Amino acid sequence: MVKILVTGGLGYIGSHTVVALQEAGFKVVIVDNLSNSSISVLEGIVAITNKTPEFENFDLRDKLKTKHFLKKHTDICGVIHFAASKAVGESVENPLLYYENNINTLIYLLQELDKKETSNFIFSSSCTVYGQADAMPITEAAPIKPAESPYGNTKQIGEAIIKDTCRANQNFNAIALRYFNPIGAHKSAKIGELPIGVPQNLVPYITQTALGIREQLSVYGNNYPTPDGTCIRDYIHVVDVANAHVVALERLLNKKHQDNFEIFNLGTGKGSSVLEVIQAFERVSIQKLNYKIVNRREGDVISAYADTKKANEILGWKAKSTIDDAMDSAWKWQKTL
Repeated sequence: MVKILVTGGLGYIGSHTVVALQEAGFKVVIVDNLSNSSISVLEGIVAITNKTPEFENFDLRDKLKTKHFLKKHTDICGVIHFAASKAVGESVENPLLYYENNINTLIYLLQELDKKETSNFIFSSSCTVYGQADAMPITEAAPIKPAESPYGNTKQIGEAIIKDTCRANQNFNAIALRYFNPIGAHKSAKIGELPIGVPQNLVPYITQTALGIREQLSVYGNNYPTPDGTCIRDYIHVVDVANAHVVALERLLNKKHQDNFEIFNLGTGKGSSVLEVIQAFERVSIQKLNYKIVNRREGDVISAYADTKKANEILGWKAKSTIDDAMDSAWKWQKTL
């Protein structure tokens, strides 16, 4: 069995990707420091797949431990790198944490992988690298604008570091996947988004409000230049995102890549407004959500949705689930917690 390292593999997207990898026949080893995840997620993965991935609990900011880990696991054939801090607001308040965690861990990993005869690396990137794009939908060729947050900047810097590594070492193969807005949960409701404290993302805030954990959802602004006045994003089911990582990994392992550094957008190609997401939730849950319109939030882009042609035609991947599918799975997951 081909062995794959998944860093941050007990996080939201990481755990769904571990499930997809194990179901595709890969052997998985997870590294996670549990700073933004829970060991209970491992139980969910095992319950879904009937396979127990290897797991090591340590922080990739520890350069020596990272070095020893990769020396021990010389049979790793590919790495999917999720381990990073990811809250935009927190990154503004604590930029040094984000630069240390998101950049240092990447560099320490790459330094060790660069010594191997050949390396296959998938980078968890983000549509935040585009900022407020000039045109919709956003293609991979859209200009990279100054980042709106330290978090977004770490994704831009991370991509640049990987690109330079690939340029210097032609045996280092990498794909950066720029996700738009992953939502939803596994259909089994055994794993899903597990925010610590107050949710930073829209969908868990919706489901927590519906369940009475949060009193009310705030919709930030209804006077944007969009059809209903609320911000538009490309919401994609997390299982579709997870499956894209398996497709990208197989592309590298089977030497189907056209360049040793490739970039693909992961989205549905369709934008949904905040009010449309709320309406989708109300449809699948058959209940009204308590929300109110409040003032705009600083730093929010008006609209961002993906051009998925490159991912569809070159990577050979396409999102399959609808916004209703995603909201239904998120609601089922919330009710099991």
